[in-house]
This record gives sequence, C-alpha cells and structure tokens, in this order.
Amino acid sequence: MLTLLTFLPLLGALALLLVPAERVALLRQVALATTGLVAALGLALWFRFDGTQAAAQMMTSAKWFTIPGTAVDAGFTLGVDGISLLMVALTALLMPIVILSTYDHIGKRVKEFLVWMLVMETGMLGVFLSLDLVLFYVFWEVSLIPLYFIVGIWGGERRLYATIKFFLYTMAGSLVMLVGIIYLVYHLQTTNVPAIVQGASSLPFDVQTLLFFAFALSFAIKVPVLPFHTWLADAHTEAPTSGSVLLAGVLLKMGTYGLLRFGVEIFPGVSLHYAWVFMALGAIGIVYGAFLAMAQSDLKRLIACSSVSHLGFVVLGLFALNESGLRGSVLQMVNHGISTGLLFLLVGMIYERRHTRQIDQFGGIAASMPIFALCFVVAVLSSVGLPGLNGFVGEYMILLGAFLAEPVWGAIGVTGVIFGAVYLLSATRRVLFGAIHHAENRHLPDATGRELAMLVPMLAFTVWIGIQPGTFLGPVTASLDALQVRIDDAREVRAAALHTPASQAPRPERPQTEALPR
Repeated sequence: MLTLLTFLPLLGALALLLVPAERVALLRQVALATTGLVAALGLALWFRFDGTQAAAQMMTSAKWFTIPGTAVDAGFTLGVDGISLLMVALTALLMPIVILSTYDHIGKRVKEFLVWMLVMETGMLGVFLSLDLVLFYVFWEVSLIPLYFIVGIWGGERRLYATIKFFLYTMAGSLVMLVGIIYLVYHLQTTNVPAIVQGASSLPFDVQTLLFFAFALSFAIKVPVLPFHTWLADAHTEAPTSGSVLLAGVLLKMGTYGLLRFGVEIFPGVSLHYAWVFMALGAIGIVYGAFLAMAQSDLKRLIACSSVSHLGFVVLGLFALNESGLRGSVLQMVNHGISTGLLFLLVGMIYERRHTRQIDQFGGIAASMPIFALCFVVAVLSSVGLPGLNGFVGEYMILLGAFLAEPVWGAIGVTGVIFGAVYLLSATRRVLFGAIHHAENRHLPDATGRELAMLVPMLAFTVWIGIQPGTFLGPVTASLDALQVRIDDAREVRAAALHTPASQAPRPERPQTEALPR
C-alpha cells in the first residue's frame, strides 16, 4: 500500500507524458484524478493505521543495492508511524486542491508543469515514508528538483534570482547532510533508520554532536530557521500560487519533520545539550518574522514572512523536548500547512482578478466579494490562533511546553501571538474593509464554485482541528511517547554525567499535558 501511495503520482506523471500538450483539459483531468486517488489512498491509510502502536506499520522492504566499499545493503524500506502519518495525510489532502488551483494561473506549458507537480508529490511522500537513510536522501533531492523548475519557469519577474538563491541554500544544506549520512552508514554498517536510531548512541558524544549539526543545518535551511530565512520570501513571492501552497504546506514541513526524525530521535543527548540554542532561534524567529511581515506592502510577501514566525513556534516546541511541546509542534506543522496554504490560495484568487498584490491597491472588496471575504477572515483568524480554530491548539501546547522547559523563551514566544494579530488583522482591514478608492475593486467577481471546492475542505479542517484536536493527536501519541522515553533516558544519562542524581534531573510534567487531547 505504501509503495502504491508513493509511486502513484510518478505513474500519473508518466501517463501525462503520453498525452499531447495541446489537450490541456485532458492533462488537467489526468493530474486531478491521480492526486484524487492518492488522497483516497491516504484516507484509507489513516483508517488502517493503529494509533496504539509506536513502531512503524505497514512496512515494505527490499534490497536495493550494495554500497561500494562495504557489505552494507541500501534497502527500499517504507513504513509509517504516527508522526509521518500526519505529514502523509497533509500532502495527500493538499495536492488535489493545488491541481485545481492551476486552472487559473497556469496557461503556458501546462503539461510540463503538471508533470513536475506529480514528481514532487512522489518525492514528498517518499521523504515522510522512508525508513532507509539512503532512500530518504534520494527522495529529499527528488522533492527539491521540481520546485527549481516550477519557480524558474512559471514564476514572477525575479524568478531566476529566487530560483538560484533557493538552489544554493538548499544544495549547501543537502551536501552537508550527505556527509553525515556517509559517516553514519560506514561506521554503523547499516542504512536502516530504526537500527541507526539504536546504534547512534554508541558513538562518542563529540561525533554525535558533529553529525547532529550536519543534519540540523540542512533541515534548518529548509524550515527555514533564522538566519537561513532569506531565500523564503523571494521563493514564495516569485512562485506561482500552486507552488507557494505546496512550499508552505508541505515542503517547509520536511525541515521540521527532519529535525524531529533525524535530529531529536537519533541524537536525543545532543538535542538536550543544545536545546537552548534552537529554542532561542525559534523564539527570536517568531518575533523577527513578525516584524518582517509588518514591513511588507506586498500581501503575498507578508504571508511568506509570516511563515518564518509561525515555524519559529514549531522549532520552539520541538526543542522544549517535553510532551506538550512535541505534540503541539507536530500538530502545528499540519495547522500551518492548512492555514498558510489557504491564505496563499486566497491571495492568488484576488491576484488573478486585479493583477496586483500591493495592499494599498485594495480596500473595501468585502462589499463585492462577501464569500471571499468570509473565507479570508476565517483563514486569518486561524493563523492568529483564535480559540476554536486550529492555530490556537498547536500554539497553546507549544507555549505551555516552552514555559515548562525555558520560561524566558516561552515568554518571548508569547509576544509573537500579539504581533501576529497586529500584522494579519491590519492587512485584513486594509484589503477587505473601508472605503473603495480604486474603481477596479467595485465589481470584482466573488469566489466561483471551483474556488469554493478548494477553500471549503481547508476551512473545514481549520474548524475540525480547533474543536476536536484529539482526532489528529490520537495517532501521533504512541510514537511521541516512545520518543519521550528516549529523551528522558538521555536526560538521566546526562544528569549522571554531570554528577547529578537522576531524581533531581528536570523531567517534563506529564499530568498537565496528557489531558489536552481529550
């Protein structure tokens, strides 16, 4: 099932190659049918998954090739646990919506664009399902290549600058990670991720530290964590709407997923030792990203800068290294993908009508586009963390975890909630309400039926997660509990090394957070 789920988009891309380029309607139908079928398989995977098990499920494994100079066999190994299940579900949900969005803004070289989109989906799903380190790296690179062409060919006026900047940043991080992978494989004599998780603790601590940062650098660039954030706004601004939705919705989560899966899980001791660094970067990124967003006059660039702030929350929660922080961060990955992806879709809709994204060119459009305005307001309230919507649950758990771990960084993180409300609500007022100063805004067509087909499912999830977060936290709990045991064990080892009785070592206050999903 996982093999079919991963490679079905690639089969769809091959099918598109057989369709003549001038048959645009058929090309779109094939791409939409393919992503729809992948979404159905993702739904079936959700219902087949046993949330009481921490280990990977529905595994498939086969020998791939023998690594030169060793007796190690790289394997084609796929599996899904609670953490990867949420990421797979998010990817499967967004892709049909993204394909629907291309009907408006992709009018040239449609065939090539859809092929790249489906290849990217295979890469993204492979990243989340790989249980072999070499296979993970291959899928990691496969998922990056399509975005290079999507931004470079179908992007805005400064697309070449944005593409080259994105390429240089991500390739630099990928090469450093490759060095870490090679070292691990040759010294542990395995490419199997569960075996590496168990064997990495036998390495000297200074070696673990170097390996941790080799992985963490690549993932921090991908998130992006301050100060590696400068490529993000350019890539988002120049990318077509569908590219921005996928970049915000899924591709950035590959970075936070990697920090959790290949940083914290493999090197819990190093993660504890340097947790304050990442918590500081996350907290500062929350505030700095908010200030960046406040300074923008381009609505799309404002939302792009907001991702630096919102993903700072995820990093802050991950390195709180307690149950509340970890659960909140994993849930917030999904929340950000839905809320920010929704905002990019909405910005794309008004750009197609007005051919501008400058905030001062709007004003009062709620009068002519009331349905659009309603959707925009709900998306904004979701992003600012209104209680009852999805953003509140994740941010609350993250901040609770941060206060339990490091109150200073938790307090700084709280200010991001205030600043987020400032720049998002201010932009909403200036775009939707007030007097109409430009005649072009008086008779803008409201959201169409196809556009509502994209927006309504995402709006439904913002409410569903906000009211019933346990539905989405349930499958992830067992996997995160097992990870928490590894972190607690590493904490005790660290305490013993510092000549501190284990009973005095700080441990997460579990009773305060276990009741939250219910």
